[in-house]
Amino acid sequence: MVVPATNTNVSGKTMRIAKILARRKTEEEEGNDGGTKLKRVLGLADLTMLGVGSTLGLGVYVLAGAVAKTDAGPAVTISFLIAAVASAFAGLCYAEFAARVPKAGSAYVYSYVTVGELAAFIIGWNLILEYVIGTASVARGLSNYIDSLFDKVMSNALTEAMPIGVSWLSPYPDFLSCGFILVLALLLAWGVKESSFLNNVFTAVNLCTVALVVIVGAFYINVQNWALDPDAAPDKDGSGKVVKAGMGGFMPFGVSGIMAGAAKCFYGFVGFDCVATTGEEAKNPKRDIPLSIIISLLIIFLAYFSIASVMTLMWPYYLQDEAAPIPYVFGEIGQPVVKLIVSVGAIFALCTSLLGAMFPLPRVLYAMAHDGILFDFFCLIHPSTQTPVLATLASGVFAGIMAAVFNLDQLIDMMSIGTLLAYTIVAICVLVLRYRDPNPVMYEVPMVERSNGNSARPEIQASTISSLKDIFNLSMMKYPSRTSEMISYWALASYIVLSAVFCITLVNVEDFLANGTVWAITVVSVLALCMVIILLILHRQPQAQENLNFKVPLLPLIPCLSICINLYLMAKLDIHTWIRFGIWLFVGMLIYIFYSIPNSMEGIKAKQAKAESKSQNKSSTRENAKI
Repeated sequence: MVVPATNTNVSGKTMRIAKILARRKTEEEEGNDGGTKLKRVLGLADLTMLGVGSTLGLGVYVLAGAVAKTDAGPAVTISFLIAAVASAFAGLCYAEFAARVPKAGSAYVYSYVTVGELAAFIIGWNLILEYVIGTASVARGLSNYIDSLFDKVMSNALTEAMPIGVSWLSPYPDFLSCGFILVLALLLAWGVKESSFLNNVFTAVNLCTVALVVIVGAFYINVQNWALDPDAAPDKDGSGKVVKAGMGGFMPFGVSGIMAGAAKCFYGFVGFDCVATTGEEAKNPKRDIPLSIIISLLIIFLAYFSIASVMTLMWPYYLQDEAAPIPYVFGEIGQPVVKLIVSVGAIFALCTSLLGAMFPLPRVLYAMAHDGILFDFFCLIHPSTQTPVLATLASGVFAGIMAAVFNLDQLIDMMSIGTLLAYTIVAICVLVLRYRDPNPVMYEVPMVERSNGNSARPEIQASTISSLKDIFNLSMMKYPSRTSEMISYWALASYIVLSAVFCITLVNVEDFLANGTVWAITVVSVLALCMVIILLILHRQPQAQENLNFKVPLLPLIPCLSICINLYLMAKLDIHTWIRFGIWLFVGMLIYIFYSIPNSMEGIKAKQAKAESKSQNKSSTRENAKI
């Protein structure tokens, strides 16, 4: 029977497409510190201040009071602790990859090294959206904060003079927020050292402001605010709004309130990953980037925890102001000078957050353009400033337009989905690399005896999983093989699918679980048990023995917990966020198909290597013919 040629052609095309989508950068190429066009000027202190500055912004002045009032009460301190642990899991994964791949581009490069080109493009495209919305939202918050200090003169005048009148856009064009971003873009284009110095100054002012709040607030602490009687709480606050005191005490809204608060507090830690984009501008990236990520997360947690504790001890949680809790509390306790200082400090903090939010964006554009999967003008480096000028200015214009004309309330979740997806991919990449066979072709194969007594090495056969002995590594193998690698990958894929099902189920049956419904508890328990079994299988597989400055501890537990937590928080997002994300992803896929695939540097290298191989084969054939 003759196989039709069309079937063979389709099969060949499918294989070629799959090979294109899965082509990867080599670790050796990415791990090489040489050849970068960017200036290496950032030390450990600069990187740590960048991580703190980009994260410790509006959240420390708003989040603590808002979450305490609406979700967790004084137990907001526990919410911050849970969010810090969840962020630390992702931070540890970023730290290991920073030690492996000291290049600009953050999660984009990490996924390119391990997963493949398509996944890398999706992550890079997603990071662009995350950083654009992050920059625009911080600029809009800074503009609104300054406007509120002047009794909203700017917003009232612009709404009357230039109303937009579209429900999903801003009521007025916010030229101030756009101007902030454009000035910042020029500063970043001027030089990374200069912008880093300004960031250090602003971050120092921010930390001093936080210290002032904690020290002064300590003199006005009332322990009874953590042990309130709900019957003694008023029904309305000073402005006449209805207040809810819950059950009173330290946990007025129970465990569910703490977890709901943790979900919100988690986004207060978003931003530390910008440190991972500086791989080509750090003096000693393999040592300094992992250390700065860990140190910055610790500083951020201590700041949040201290502020949340002092705020809820100074003033009852149900009377907190959601928009500007710290100035409000100091005004209520009769400290107008401290209120003014905190207001000024908040402006500096927002400037720092704005710088930290925008700093990674041109680096991601530069990395993608350098690899040929985004438009090549983004990778142009100015000869004197040694910064990606066009990428910086283009990102500034894009984010400025977003801040000026869009109503960011509906887009704020888009920043979250981009961050969570990036965290998930990095955690997966860590597991892929740690369980990968470092020598997939050259490994020891036992000798066999021929009938004539001579020894010979058999041809390498395809790996097979023969029994539970292989699955649970009962033979106690110490080094990865093709068999253990295949088991690890199947286990990881199974864990990801089960985690997604578990998180979606958990989100939809939370009310049943709270009421003690038997079927809901049974379903969740069975899924959790299956995940634990897969974790055990992963734990039993041998890991690659590599010399790195930093490794994620307790592998595979910490990356797997990070994956599960991220998927849970993504499942909490509404359907409209997923629809908007799908539209953005569709636009990106069009760019990838029509521009990235033909212009990818990895694809060009593969074509050149293939052409050289054909040329060599022809030459050898001619020489053989002559002989």
